[in-house]
Amino acid sequence: MYQTHILANGLKIIHQQVSGKAAWCGLIIGVGSRDEDPEEEGIAHFIEHVIFKGTEKRKAFHILSRMEDVGGELNAYTTKEDTCIYASFLAKDYGRTLELFSDIVFHSIFPEKEIEKEKEVVIDEINSYKDSPSELIFDDFEELIYQGYPIGRNILGSEQAVKELNREKIIRFVRRNYLPERMVISSVGDISFERLIRLIEKYFAGFSSVHVPLERKRPEIYLPQQKVVEMDTYQNHCIIGNIAYDYTEEKRVALSLLVNILGGTGMNSRLNLNIRERYGLAYNIEAAYTPYSDTGVFTVYFGCDAGDLEKCLRLCRKEMAALGEELLGFNQLRKAKNQMIGQIMLASENYENMMLSSGKSFLIYDKVDEWETVCSEIREITPELLQQVAREVFALEKQSVLIYR
Repeated sequence: MYQTHILANGLKIIHQQVSGKAAWCGLIIGVGSRDEDPEEEGIAHFIEHVIFKGTEKRKAFHILSRMEDVGGELNAYTTKEDTCIYASFLAKDYGRTLELFSDIVFHSIFPEKEIEKEKEVVIDEINSYKDSPSELIFDDFEELIYQGYPIGRNILGSEQAVKELNREKIIRFVRRNYLPERMVISSVGDISFERLIRLIEKYFAGFSSVHVPLERKRPEIYLPQQKVVEMDTYQNHCIIGNIAYDYTEEKRVALSLLVNILGGTGMNSRLNLNIRERYGLAYNIEAAYTPYSDTGVFTVYFGCDAGDLEKCLRLCRKEMAALGEELLGFNQLRKAKNQMIGQIMLASENYENMMLSSGKSFLIYDKVDEWETVCSEIREITPELLQQVAREVFALEKQSVLIYR
């Protein structure tokens, strides 16, 4: 059972009390790379690095050691729409963890020397992606379909953009975006909700929010794109995809089920059974759906030998077309629903995932659906709805294609 609370300054709290010695807590900020101004490209991710490099009372070593000294782990990530600092630790160390979160989020000083050092680290990270075409292609695909929109930019930024970042830009971005009303503290661990609130109030209630509306440029125009990039790779890499539903669209659950049927994590997905198991054409083939606040992305990715590219493309499109042409039978749909429900229930046993997903949900929707509600939504999906969604999202004339060869 989730418990929620909102402080007077707008900071949201969501907690699930579970027994055990370990605990998980994260501070999620509703700002990401798409919220950067043109001259700030890559800054949201860069701040995720340098925010650990020194505060008004701690040096970088003391920040990194604060959790490690008691066996905990401190981490962070950046997406296009949010930034998260999170930790796993012993439940007795909630106070230590929350005090550290408060210190690094509201008291970081971003030393010039550390900024210059971290630029090299981030540039190395950018270059490492260039050595991983199976990862790089996803970023390049979103850049392709969202040309001219901030959401299309790579989260890491370009090497040149990172070189041009400075302390003044960092402080301006943090002051504009790191506001309590845009934050959620999400927790899973053995602590009473009342004590958790008292600790959070102790370390966070003193920071006020100056309401600054978060204005995002919505991608209004989508034109299917076809692009081939010549690369020195052993395999060909390919993504087929389309824009899809945003967080608010009621059909997003049906699309998630449909994508799971087509190319989800199960070895029995249609794409895996056909392209890998039947023909042996691809080691890795998968479908994915990523919703954002005002848009979404559907993709099918595979890597294959150069001579098999056209056949793989044809087979992928055949499977997508079939889902739009034929209604799923009762047994097919029942098995697909049970599989997805089982995946959700198994994922809920990972408390770190639970903490992060519930925090993200509370940030977006101001609520978290219990898993029984989610399972009920899945069970109510009809074959007709899946067919409608397939025709809308999988339509051949709407597909963009990016190929590395």
